[in-house]
Amino acid sequence: METRARTAKSAGLAGTVSCLEARLIEMLRRIFLALCLLAGLTGLAQAQGFDNAPWDALLKKHVQILRAGQATEVDYDGFKVERASLQSFLDSTSKVTRPEFDRWSNPAQLAFLINAYNAWTVELVLTGYPGIKSIKDLGSFIQSPWKKRFIPLLGETRSLDDIEHGLIRGSGRYNDPRIHFAVNCASIGCPALRAEAYVTERLNAQLEDATQMFLSDRTRNRVESDTLKVSSIFKWYRPDFEKAWRGANTLGQFLALYGGPLGLNSDSASHLSAGKLGIEFLDYDWRLNVISSSTRGGKP
Repeated sequence: METRARTAKSAGLAGTVSCLEARLIEMLRRIFLALCLLAGLTGLAQAQGFDNAPWDALLKKHVQILRAGQATEVDYDGFKVERASLQSFLDSTSKVTRPEFDRWSNPAQLAFLINAYNAWTVELVLTGYPGIKSIKDLGSFIQSPWKKRFIPLLGETRSLDDIEHGLIRGSGRYNDPRIHFAVNCASIGCPALRAEAYVTERLNAQLEDATQMFLSDRTRNRVESDTLKVSSIFKWYRPDFEKAWRGANTLGQFLALYGGPLGLNSDSASHLSAGKLGIEFLDYDWRLNVISSSTRGGKP
């Protein structure tokens, strides 16, 4: 009798322990799954990077698309009215730390830098608008406006040149010549200020579209008398287009990748790629890309 009682008691205790173990295992499993979910969400947030929605909203309101996207004009008066919103966005870019930035994916980083460059360019223009005809009016005899250090970004006070030539072109992280059609210098000759923010998940498509739109604009890139006349951007930054991006080791080979937008037939594109089609560089139009009275009146 006593033996059976001890056995029953032991069995009951074992059952209780097994039950506790099962509950503990289930609790640990749930904690593990929660940690995995948190890590996944953190990784996703780091990959996606920065929230560019406020800048996107401003662009959609104050950038006028011309010629189906080949060019745009900017309503600086509108930006001036909403300058507080612009400055709020700029303040948010300044709060990003370098360690935080470095945890983002490369597309997230590049989208952030392009948007920051373009937004700070608008802010720079507003410091002199409407009393300027060109962004170059904001410079001086000894310093161009692009060398002014007025941008608190990633722990340093930077210039527009620092962002473009240091963080973007000089970092060695991105190596994408199409950035030249995304950063905007507030001038008519410059590739269009896109009427939306650049975003991580669509960055490649946006850069490709910006490149094709610019190259299809006959006011800045065209064939004349068996010579391809292109924007001076290709003269100033020629080495960027000759670094084997998509196999292009010469400027002609890069431009031949976009024979369609340039209006070239297959033979002309082949000649261009082989260096048998002459390339010349057009003068750059530094006039401010401000919205015109005809566009403001609804006649782009």
